[in-house]
Amino acid sequence: MLTDLVGLAVRRNPRRAQLLVSSVLGKHLPTDPRVVTDAALRLGVKARAAVTGDAVVLGYAETATALGHLVADAIGAPYLHSTRRVVDGLESAADFFEEHSHATAHRLLPADPAFLARGDTLVLVDDEVITGKTIVNTIRALHKKFPHKHYVVAALVDLRSEADRGRMERSVKRLRATLDVVSLASGEIELPEDLADNGNRLIDTVENLRQLAGVEPTRGQRGEVVQVVATWPRAVPEGGRHGFVPGTAGSYESAVTVTAAAIAGRIPDGPVHILGTEELMYAPLRIASALADRRAAEGRRHEITYSTTTRSPVLAVDDPGYAIRTAITFPSHDAPADGDGPRFAYNLREGAYEAIVLVVDEPADTTALHEEGGLVDQLARLAPRVVVVTVPAFTPEPRHDQPARQLPAPLHGPAFGSYERDDVAWLVKDLPAETSAETPEDEQAQAHRELFDEALTASAQRVAYAIGLVTEQVLARRGQDAVLVSLMRAGTPIGVLMRRWAQRVHGLDLPHYAVSMIRGRGIDQTALAYLAAHHDPARVMFVGGWTGTGAIARELAASVEKSNATLDAHLSSPFSPELAVLADPGRSVAVYGTREDYLIPSACLGSTVSGLVSRAVIDDDRVGPNDFHGAAFHADRSPADVSKRFVDTVAARFPIVRTKVMLDLGAHLGGDHKPTWVGWDAVEDAAEEFGDGDVSLVEAGVDDTVRLLLHGEPARILVNPARDADLGLVKRLAEAREVPLERVSDLPYACVGLRQP
Repeated sequence: MLTDLVGLAVRRNPRRAQLLVSSVLGKHLPTDPRVVTDAALRLGVKARAAVTGDAVVLGYAETATALGHLVADAIGAPYLHSTRRVVDGLESAADFFEEHSHATAHRLLPADPAFLARGDTLVLVDDEVITGKTIVNTIRALHKKFPHKHYVVAALVDLRSEADRGRMERSVKRLRATLDVVSLASGEIELPEDLADNGNRLIDTVENLRQLAGVEPTRGQRGEVVQVVATWPRAVPEGGRHGFVPGTAGSYESAVTVTAAAIAGRIPDGPVHILGTEELMYAPLRIASALADRRAAEGRRHEITYSTTTRSPVLAVDDPGYAIRTAITFPSHDAPADGDGPRFAYNLREGAYEAIVLVVDEPADTTALHEEGGLVDQLARLAPRVVVVTVPAFTPEPRHDQPARQLPAPLHGPAFGSYERDDVAWLVKDLPAETSAETPEDEQAQAHRELFDEALTASAQRVAYAIGLVTEQVLARRGQDAVLVSLMRAGTPIGVLMRRWAQRVHGLDLPHYAVSMIRGRGIDQTALAYLAAHHDPARVMFVGGWTGTGAIARELAASVEKSNATLDAHLSSPFSPELAVLADPGRSVAVYGTREDYLIPSACLGSTVSGLVSRAVIDDDRVGPNDFHGAAFHADRSPADVSKRFVDTVAARFPIVRTKVMLDLGAHLGGDHKPTWVGWDAVEDAAEEFGDGDVSLVEAGVDDTVRLLLHGEPARILVNPARDADLGLVKRLAEAREVPLERVSDLPYACVGLRQP
């Protein structure tokens, strides 16, 4: 039965407040390792029956890394799991996002770039399938590079609705592939619409009651800590982060056996718990199983349980009907590129074990692991002995050398760009104007300039207020020596205006740079190296114009993670992927001037409102590996340039809005403005209903919809009747191009545009 496999808990997550707590996964609940292995192998048998031809298996980090490995064992197939780590010398074969997760970005780092091209069938393994959106996102991302004829999804539990099942099948069918889903149990889960809000209120209430009651975690006598360095060959992968092939199984078995023998000599009789760490699940599970087998062979009760630490913050309530009874919280100890947030281990009770064996790999065995309040210290308060076992982290040979980087110098106006020299420094390579593929006629079209004039007249004061509010937030977060780094082109006029606000209101001359970020290629890594060499990365705030679907925020996060890992030895502190924008109607960032969806005047034009600089390009003939991304300065378009006019017109409203900004700032800084990604949910819904499930056909918000109507091939426009006052220009443009409008209530945006397939 489904209830035999999972329980429920509440976590602080705006995307998915409920947590299904598996009783057979060995993640949140201490579990007999033989139960974990048996469930996974049974799932593997079902997956094997669904496979056609040869297969390769992909598991999801962090929860399903061991589950996926065991499914691959049952099939006899090569295995790879996604990861949140960045490894020097290894480029990600593909990235994808799991929006509901506490840590959304996934990277694939196989030692062999063609690893995922193997086999006729790709098997994707996760602990649960609730809607199937993550699975579909993964398949779409991978199918572009590694197409397969057949996809099999294997999960412990399948909770999709009939509508979800239909959407998944249609999405894969459009790729001219087939799909099978197998599970140990299936059903449906019904949740109230206000679960996220009520869940957060419940968590806040419990935490407040604990503070009022003065309840502090008990800190018993500290137990003995024993360190063991495993005799594990470095050539044997400890898991599937870089790929694992069946031919390695014999060496792996030997490594597990030797390690278990070393541990057995250091643990007493009685209950012993084996604790893995985040993605490192398979090796601790196999070690736990080997210890259980040793005790069983000696005729003893094995009394071995297994679980792992996690990033997911879950409310612990010591009630028999609730899945998460206890929790320990500790700092991250593996210097992750995506942030040093807290980590957790659940349902480990004081006095329940004679010993706890903590299994970590070398990158995670840091000072933070052992210091006061760290994981080892907290485990030593729960058990009289803690055995810390460190296994090597298999690191494949780099796929290419990284030459020493000679950093270029930034460009300035008026030699490059039409802004004043102090307004912005361009971290780009100057390319000939003919390199740009932009069409001058589009830029200089009289109709587009008239739209800009109308929008500027209507919203200059609205923009000025939002500029003031977002700049004050940046100063509160980064201090008075903040460094603004705008994502060209849409972010550049916003960055110039933010610099003007800081100068006129506070007398600050903030550095402002414009850098390139290209969809699918990420942010310019040479530009980030330049910034790291000249500024403290902790002071850098990335600046954008608006968020649309939130794709830019996700791409920025992945790029910054990569850069932090690459530049690690040279960074005084890591770059934050935080993005500040003028408008965030999709609720995908925390730093914004407004979440209202209206036409920002600069969205009507391209280079003529962005310093006469083209879109960025990567041209292998003109842009070398140590160059900035390239861009062209269209000086010949100066008669049509309104870049300074836009900035001057908005800045002239600063004195009018300053008082309101300062009055509203306190409430804004004190509120909860975490991203909820409701915009992305709406994009996915629109894609399923109107766009054959392809989210790339959706342009979200007034600004991107206007751009679609001006420059693209629109199929239809979805409009929110409640936001009619902000849709005048959109309706006129749609009518002129004979694009149908469809009224859709409850859109988080004023409108959504769908392009022709």
